Amino acid sequence: QVRLRQSGGGSVQPGGSLRLSCIAPPFSLDRHMLVWFRQAPGKDREAVSCVSIMDDVGRTKYSPSVKGRFTISRGNAGNTVWLQMDSLKPEDTAVYYCAANVMRSHCDENWDDPSLRDEYKYWGQGTQVTVSS
Repeated sequence: QVRLRQSGGGSVQPGGSLRLSCIAPPFSLDRHMLVWFRQAPGKDREAVSCVSIMDDVGRTKYSPSVKGRFTISRGNAGNTVWLQMDSLKPEDTAVYYCAANVMRSHCDENWDDPSLRDEYKYWGQGTQVTVSS
């Protein structure tokens, strides 16, 4: 069982920035696409951003709600992923999770399809992000 360990998050005022990190044992996720999800109280879990394997590292995807404000990146070893969150808004308040899709390596056009949810076998523990004045 691969365990993903998250760090970062916290509380920030609107317009502020936070950075989330997610790390797994070396070489355990280097062939999997990695995705950040978030879940706000009373809402479904939402896919926020995706990054492909290192061979295709230029391919990233973002949900319309965060595009232009969040940046996903992946370490050279492939087992670390970060989410830089800038210009944060109160509606970004949620618990954020990193996850690995064990069936896919590339962030294709259907990367955020909820029907793919069963393909995510490895999850981080979740990190609270609160944006409030």
